[in-house]
Amino acid sequence: MVKLGFIAEGDTEKRVLTSENFKELLKRLGLSFLENVENAGGVSNLRKEKIKSLIQIQKDRGAEKVLILTDSDGKCITSAKQEIDPAGENIVIVAVQMIEAWFLADSAAMSIFLKGKYFCPSPEAIPNPFETIKEERKERLGSGVGDKRTLGQKIHYSGFSLEAAAAHPNCPSAKYFLDKLTALSSL
Repeated sequence: MVKLGFIAEGDTEKRVLTSENFKELLKRLGLSFLENVENAGGVSNLRKEKIKSLIQIQKDRGAEKVLILTDSDGKCITSAKQEIDPAGENIVIVAVQMIEAWFLADSAAMSIFLKGKYFCPSPEAIPNPFETIKEERKERLGSGVGDKRTLGQKIHYSGFSLEAAAAHPNCPSAKYFLDKLTALSSL
């Protein structure tokens, strides 16, 4: 069984990778993983010398495969992957636009978070999903969410699940991540 190590672009991605729902998914898939998720502290640190040291930290801890979760921030997925891992030695997962698009794709969690039925038809087509979520919450509940860290906490308390986001018909980057994890479970 292959042991996985994870690196997150920032706080929100780390919240996804350290959530109980995500850990339970990994366990159901029979995947061994390191509990410690490295936080790169921003996209600029994924494209500098720092990413090499973060990968090495995970390998020194016993990771056989390192997965890096980042946003595309409007870039082409292929070029985003190339900037982070030009040699293709690691698995780079790129959330289209921003990781918050995955939150929009999980209708059940968003319905709890917004305290009413919610469905976003095309979450990855929204240029700034974080702002969309803030505006939707303010419109429905009269208060926003503050910052991305707060949103990450609240959406996870609402039950966000990668599997639910991956099941959305228009969230292929979440499905890609789930498919990669499923493929790794057979190694």
